[in-house]
Amino acid sequence: MKTAAIYTRVSSDQQKENKTIDSQVDALLEFAKENGYVVPEEYIFKDEGYSGAILVRPGLEKVRDLSAEGQIQAVLVYSPDRLSRNYAYQVVLIDEFHSCGIEVMFVNSPKAETPEEALLLQFQGMIAEYERAMIKERSRRGKRFKAKSGNVSVMSGAPYGYKYIKKTDAAAAYYEINEQEASVVREIYRLYTDDFCSIGAVARALTAKQVPTKKGATIWERSTVWGILRNPAYCGKACFGKTEASPRQKVIKPLRAKGGYSSKNKCTKEKPREEWIELSVPAIVSQATFDIAQERLKSNKLHAQRNTVVLSLVQGMMVCSECGYALYRTATTTSAKNKIYYYRCFGSDDYRFEGGRKCTCKPIRQDYLDRIVWEQIVALLQDPTLIQREVEKRVAETKNTSPLLHQKASFEKQRGKAVQAMDKLLDAYQEGLIPIAQLRKRMPELQKRVNTIEKDLEQLKAHELALDQRLQLLDVASFTNQIDQNLHQLDIKEKKKILRLLVKEIIVGDDLIDIKHSIPLKEAENENNEKSYQLCTKSEKPIAFQHHFK
Repeated sequence: MKTAAIYTRVSSDQQKENKTIDSQVDALLEFAKENGYVVPEEYIFKDEGYSGAILVRPGLEKVRDLSAEGQIQAVLVYSPDRLSRNYAYQVVLIDEFHSCGIEVMFVNSPKAETPEEALLLQFQGMIAEYERAMIKERSRRGKRFKAKSGNVSVMSGAPYGYKYIKKTDAAAAYYEINEQEASVVREIYRLYTDDFCSIGAVARALTAKQVPTKKGATIWERSTVWGILRNPAYCGKACFGKTEASPRQKVIKPLRAKGGYSSKNKCTKEKPREEWIELSVPAIVSQATFDIAQERLKSNKLHAQRNTVVLSLVQGMMVCSECGYALYRTATTTSAKNKIYYYRCFGSDDYRFEGGRKCTCKPIRQDYLDRIVWEQIVALLQDPTLIQREVEKRVAETKNTSPLLHQKASFEKQRGKAVQAMDKLLDAYQEGLIPIAQLRKRMPELQKRVNTIEKDLEQLKAHELALDQRLQLLDVASFTNQIDQNLHQLDIKEKKKILRLLVKEIIVGDDLIDIKHSIPLKEAENENNEKSYQLCTKSEKPIAFQHHFK
């Protein structure tokens, strides 16, 4: 008897659960027996969860290896679309098998012995490819239409902090806030935006407290915290169509270890923000808090130290006013073997661009610029009027965006529902709808719930009082005195933290350096706070400083 190999494939998890691949194997074994083929157990190949639109699949690779080695005389497949949904791939595979003297046989397709049968087989392949494209396009447009209509069902699930309530005959699907998880989300945003903790520090804090994740684990990964901080659903705007599949751009190290190819030859990339479709959901944090988190994520990405060995104060914050490129730090060695660092514009490097350099910006001594910028920041911090105005602003924002307000509103809502339930129970007893025994059984439970909520509200009031007392203790005079004593004793890391809190970016020009601050300055300062400094020993003209609020 002749030896054959069986190849089967399913592309979705639903097909796996329905065991359609086992039904394919049963039909193919019966087909092999009818046609006089023997199929060893090890020659039954299954590709579960692989799309028919890709050619590199583990099971299919093994079948092709067997055919090249001459170990089999036939390949049995249930239908042409199981071999591939791409007609061109079908032709390539069938031609490859035929060149090795291997017969390809389909259960639900006629054997292509005549031109008419070959034409029918080709039509089946083209129809399968057309059907796949139509299904994909209809599904995409259908989801997009539902998303534009505000239907949350296109999201298929809810992120941490929410419950996904499935649609019913009476109502559409929607998100419901899970208060236990929502309190964790608010804590994550508080640690990141108010306490300026790093993502790693937030993850370690949650792991130390044994807070369960969405899947019930107690170990929090940085990527999980990062995803929560970036998700716009928490400010009330769940977004559909944020990412799209694209071909893999490079072969990464784990992929090379697997032989250079993967079953998933695609990667996911983020689409432009204007292409996202927003869906209205209940908000867990305020829009202001979410915006602060996004600003800090962007800043951290820009100012990440990466492989920087020697830190400098303003590195990563400078932009060339002439070409718009960033300035990087470089070094040169003097004749006395002393190393001197400079800030140099990317656009001034001739070798980086095909048509030559983009601008004529001259290098600037790093130690001169760092010292002068720090002196400007110290002068601003020693201004009590500026500090007082900013403290008052931050106190108002802290009171308005405190998570205690959200918890208090939630507890008051729960208390109102419990009191309303007690009133309805008493009305039912007075109307004779329930007996006294049922009233005595249910009333203590409701009263106990009300008492628990009252205790939680009392604790929240104590926390609010403590917060007000801490805010009232902010004394601008003592703050400026401490600044005078401590600012000049800080190391480079602490100075960089202060600088990034106060400055958004520094625009460097030939004769002017513009510092864009994060806090508003007085108009008088903006008009008259210009000074000239010599930043390079060979420069012919001094560079002036200018401050303004961005």
